[in-house]
Amino acid sequence: MSHDVTPHGDSPFRSEPSERDQAPQYVLPLVVRIEKAAPPARTDALETAARAVLVMLGDERSLGDGEWSQVMRDWQDARIRKVVRRARGAEWRRAEALPGITVTGKSAEVRVFPPVPLDGWPKDLVKLQVSGTDLDDPEPPVEADPGAPVLWLNPDLDMSAGKAMAQAGHGAQLAWWELSDEERKTWRDAGFPLAVRSADPGHWGELTASGLPLVRDAGFTEIAPGLTVAVEGGSRFCPLPRERQQ
Repeated sequence: MSHDVTPHGDSPFRSEPSERDQAPQYVLPLVVRIEKAAPPARTDALETAARAVLVMLGDERSLGDGEWSQVMRDWQDARIRKVVRRARGAEWRRAEALPGITVTGKSAEVRVFPPVPLDGWPKDLVKLQVSGTDLDDPEPPVEADPGAPVLWLNPDLDMSAGKAMAQAGHGAQLAWWELSDEERKTWRDAGFPLAVRSADPGHWGELTASGLPLVRDAGFTEIAPGLTVAVEGGSRFCPLPRERQQ
């Protein structure tokens, strides 16, 4: 499940043809653990995937001269792609044996791996299922903490959990890019608190017209090209513009 997104300006998220298309193309792999007897809640999986992307971006191995730093730069110099696959049982154990980082939510486990070439996936990841990853929330999500950022999903879209996880990851990455080093450190030290929620239909238009960072999907899978996520800042962490009353 590959996703490209488009913010404003010259960015690796742009879906229009650009010089970035001439660079070697990479993808950020994410694997969500879905055991038949105990699948994670949908919202928790989305939030955990978003935090996994942030953990990878902020990991010392991804920065400076770290062992993943070059491939992270190469990935961000081209189009930004994320692919979400699912695993259980022995599949999950094999995935955990590969270099990466496992991020745990309340019920969800997501492992994120350093970027790989589009056609260079490790064999224990490439055979994992991509399509049809869907989950439910046993209870409605609680109201989002005003102190933390919210990744608002377009309420008019019907996305699988896997698709929505990738979109949430895109939104988290946009937020990260907007922050100063000090703001990133504060957010990272707190464990990257955030929420993923579906926007009210009547509020979506306001969110997309208020100058917030926006994810625009290229429309290769599941949905037509268009806006998928609006990123709203929190009063304590990730101090981007806010629409919520504090």
